[in-house]
This record gives sequence, C-alpha cells and structure tokens, in this order.
Amino acid sequence: MNCEHEDKVFSTDDTNFEELAVELFHFQYQHNPVYNQYVNSLPIVGASIRSLAEIPYLPIQCFKSHTIKTTRFEPEAVFESSGTTQSINSRHYVKHLELYKRSFLTAFRHFYGPVEDWCVIGLLPSYLERRHSSLVVMVDELIRQSSHAASGFYLYEHEKLAGVLQELEARGQKTILIGVTFALLDFAEKFPLSLKHTVVMETGGMKGRREEITRLQVHDILKAALKLPAIHAEYGMTELLSQAYSAGNGILHCPSWMKVLVREEDDPFAVHKAGTGVLNVIDLANVYSCSFIATEDVGRVYNDGSFEVQGRMDNSDIRGCSLMVAGI
Repeated sequence: MNCEHEDKVFSTDDTNFEELAVELFHFQYQHNPVYNQYVNSLPIVGASIRSLAEIPYLPIQCFKSHTIKTTRFEPEAVFESSGTTQSINSRHYVKHLELYKRSFLTAFRHFYGPVEDWCVIGLLPSYLERRHSSLVVMVDELIRQSSHAASGFYLYEHEKLAGVLQELEARGQKTILIGVTFALLDFAEKFPLSLKHTVVMETGGMKGRREEITRLQVHDILKAALKLPAIHAEYGMTELLSQAYSAGNGILHCPSWMKVLVREEDDPFAVHKAGTGVLNVIDLANVYSCSFIATEDVGRVYNDGSFEVQGRMDNSDIRGCSLMVAGI
C-alpha cells in the first residue's frame, strides 16, 4: 500500500471494502511502529489477521501521546485538535495534503453535488484564529473551488453575513453555511432569517462558549430561528481524513471508504456492526496514519451503516497506549 494504491481507497464499495481494509491493516501493522506495538500488546497474532472482524482499533488517545505515522516521511501538514493551553492536543501527521483534499472533495460531491454550484460560506471563529485546523483547510478549499464571488470566511461580522445571505436568497442561489455550533447559535439569535435556498451545516464545537446542550436542541433552535426544515451536520475530527454527513435528524452517513461500528463499553474488543455503544471508525483514507480508531464518542449505529452521536464517554480518556512501552 503506497501512493499508487491511494486510488483504491476512493473506488471502494461494499464488495471490496473488507479486502482493502485487511490489506491496509497489514501495511500499517508493518510500517507504523506505534500501531505495531499496540497490536503486539494484545493477545492476538497480527500477521495472521485475515478478516475485518479481527482487526484491532487504536485508542484515539494515542494521537495525543504518540506520533502516529505509517512509513517514514516529512508531513506536508500537521493537523492539531483544539484545546486549552493546559491540555495535550491530538496531532495528525499528513503525508500528502492532496489525499485529504481528495477525500473531502469526493465526499462533498457525493452528498451535495458539484462544489461549483454552491456559494460556500464559513462561519468558523476560533478555528480561523488558530493554526493547523483540518476544518479550516477543508472549508478554505471548498470556498476556493466554489465559483461564487460571495464565497468566503466570516469571523464575527454577523450583520454583514445576514445581508449577504439575504441577497443570495433573493437570487435563489444555492448556498451552504458551514459553521461551528456556538457561532451559528450566536448568529441565529441576533439575525433570525427565513432561508429557503441555504443549507446550514453545523460542525460541532461549544467548548465552554455556551452552556452545553444536546445536538438535537441546537438543531431545534437553529431551525426555529432560520425557518429551516432541517439542519445538516458534519462528523469529522483531527484524527480522520474523512467526514460523515447528515441531511437532518442527526443521522450521519459515511462515504464508501469509511465505516462506523460500535463497541461495548465494558469490553472494547466486542465490536458490532450495529447497536448502541462507543463508536469505532474505519477511515481507509488514513493510509499513512492509522485507519482503525477507537473513538470516545457514544452513539448508535443502524443496520444500514448510518449512525448518530449521542455524547462522549464519561472520563473519556481511553486507556490503551499505556500498554505500550514508553519512548516510541
């Protein structure tokens, strides 16, 4: 598995997903020292794995405590999670930035059609103000590929944004407003509108900016203020090069090279295709990091592969990296 094999990722479907996942597991098991040592710390023989059900998932905390790289390389980008000055942030070392761009552009086109048809507006204060945000890279590229002159980022210019949205609505222009949760709530509170041609997509992100409320409550507030039948959502994270999308009701759908499964909280190695528990993610686009990640998100996975996120694990540090010898 190397650069010439990246095309396989984006031509994946249900018929070859498992084959490619097993191939990618062995590539990462062989060439990723952290993942190799984690797998070897478990009561399994990594070299003997031949099915998707046998593949172990790396605890997501390892992206905070270790350098997760498959093969040796100088990264073109390093994505970093948000956090306080006291916290340790996750870091994702990206070998080829073009691989990330290909992932989110292919997924966007699948769910929303050609980027060129949209006016793309980013409402991402706090993200724009920090470096190494994968979300900013994604929205910046969508803005660049959009053909509309009004596409762009907004920080705190809510009045200007409201005026632009009203102009776009008057023209019947398809618009997508991608915003961090607290910023969308602030905007909708100050400038309620009636949007008919605009998709509002929230990306998560409260982090102490407002009282914590559920995603369902967030969507209800935004729907009422902006006269929308549904609020879209994006599920992504620093540790992934792919995103899942929801067109409403919080039900998320993955692109063909990404799957979400569920594990039992009291038995992290009991992984199921559907049910309620803690979410595991397979992201085949993570060719040069790790494609098999045990997240801290709690949710429900449905029989068709769609899923919803219901919260976070209590005391959500996933133990597991401590199984490995320090110093990697």
